[in-house]
Amino acid sequence: MSDTVIRATGLGKNFIIGHRAERDSMFREAMMTMARNAWRKSLDLLRGGAMVAGDQTEEFWALRDVNFEIKRGELVSIIGHNGAGKTTLLKILSRITEPSEGRVEIDGRVTSLLEVGTGFHPELSGRENVFLNGAILGMTNAEVRRRFDEIVEFAGVEKFIDTPVKRYSVGMYARLAFAVAAHLEAEILFVDEVLAVGDAEFQARCLNRMSEVASSGRTVLFVSHNFAAVTALTRRSLVFRAGHLTFDGPVEAAIAHYSSSFGKRGTRRDWGRGESATLIGADLIDVHGQPTEHYLPGTPLRVRVVVEATGMTGMSLEMVLRDDHNLPIAFYSSNVFSQAPLPAKAGRYECVLSFDPYYLAAGEYCFDLMTAHTNISIDHHVDNAVRFFVETCSPDGIPFNFQQSLGCGNQAMRLNAPLHFSPFMTSVAPDEPRSAGRLD
Repeated sequence: MSDTVIRATGLGKNFIIGHRAERDSMFREAMMTMARNAWRKSLDLLRGGAMVAGDQTEEFWALRDVNFEIKRGELVSIIGHNGAGKTTLLKILSRITEPSEGRVEIDGRVTSLLEVGTGFHPELSGRENVFLNGAILGMTNAEVRRRFDEIVEFAGVEKFIDTPVKRYSVGMYARLAFAVAAHLEAEILFVDEVLAVGDAEFQARCLNRMSEVASSGRTVLFVSHNFAAVTALTRRSLVFRAGHLTFDGPVEAAIAHYSSSFGKRGTRRDWGRGESATLIGADLIDVHGQPTEHYLPGTPLRVRVVVEATGMTGMSLEMVLRDDHNLPIAFYSSNVFSQAPLPAKAGRYECVLSFDPYYLAAGEYCFDLMTAHTNISIDHHVDNAVRFFVETCSPDGIPFNFQQSLGCGNQAMRLNAPLHFSPFMTSVAPDEPRSAGRLD
């Protein structure tokens, strides 16, 4: 396989799922249905297959016709909607389940962390589970002993290492499980969305560890919905949708491809209704009050919203501005920031929110809209309610288009005074040492 450590060719995985049909009203028809189900389950059992519950069966393809190659030392992220086939792929690569079609070639020792607490026994202590989990992952007893102190220190559970893990929180479970897997000297590491249960400090530690693993020449496949982590950690990403690999390329382009499925401009969606207030519609508008899909950096950002109030007091209109990666970059609350709750009289209302000018980088953006009981709970939430585009970001007419795809942020910073460079004068004597970075 030369420098290729993972190669998937025509990979597919299907499952037989059952559906319960509406019950027949006639006794004779109901008895016939029960007999057919019993006969089908008996045949499944004789053939060595799983017995599927339900009156009707359907073939479901979790993965279909997947092809890709991973090189040695690559750190690759896998993104996609829930149910897109990401975890199924990792289970096939980890040899937990077999593919229904196609083949996978893997060159190297593999370890995987697919579910929190996999391989842990709740009655055993953390110390005992480190050795048990290490053995399951293929580590020798001597190898675990050599790395034990590093594993416990990385997990941060020194005080509870001799406590049964059934008394651990989900976060402690995840920290210890990841610590064991991350310290296994394997050539290939698969990590599913298990970092979501850790705190911010531990997640940063895990990302640094995976970066170290990749820089040492080992390969990491990382499944996550955390786009900030994906962007910071990886340079290549695989995007899955409905079991198909729809994109394989640079992570910035992959996230943009994935985000494009959230909502299309020009399409109408059913926004549903809230209990105490309902969002009816919203548009980005230009200086003439006309709906538009384009925003010119440096001009007021204006959004028109139509909302239906029930008369509930204390209701707030809230907005989240998101960038091309669906990451939040700004927030507004009418009740908190403007002391302007929704009207206390039932009816349908229109308002225009005019925000100070932004110098947004060229790319795509969207607003999430919400009505909320202030500081209590969200009442009505509409993701990607208003989508718009910035074609060009050239502050003060400079001959340069600042774009999100550059990876330098989503806003251009501008000075509020002219920039001048003057000779630097110091009061430190020529022979006197000065601390680095200190300006006297």
